[in-house]
Amino acid sequence: MRMEPTLRAIAAVFVLLSLALGYWLSPSWHLFTAFVGLNLLQSAFTGWCPMEALLGRLGVPTGAPVGGGERGTAGLEFRIGDV
Repeated sequence: MRMEPTLRAIAAVFVLLSLALGYWLSPSWHLFTAFVGLNLLQSAFTGWCPMEALLGRLGVPTGAPVGGGERGTAGLEFRIGDV
C-alpha cells in the first residue's frame, strides 16, 4: 500500500479502537480520539504528519500508484514486483 491509503487506514483504526476502548474500558480513551483528530487537522494546514515521517522511515512508498493514480482499473498496469 502507498503512503496516503496507509495513513488513512491507520487513522481509521486508531479512531475506531479508541472509541471502542472508551466505551468498554474508560471514557479517558476518547482523549486519544481527540488527539488523532487534532493531528489530522494540523497536518491539513502544515503538511507535516508524524505518522507519515515514521512510515517513510519504515520504507512505505510515496507517490501515485502505477497508472498515474487513476481510480478504478482503467489504465492500470501491473508488473511482477509491484504487488
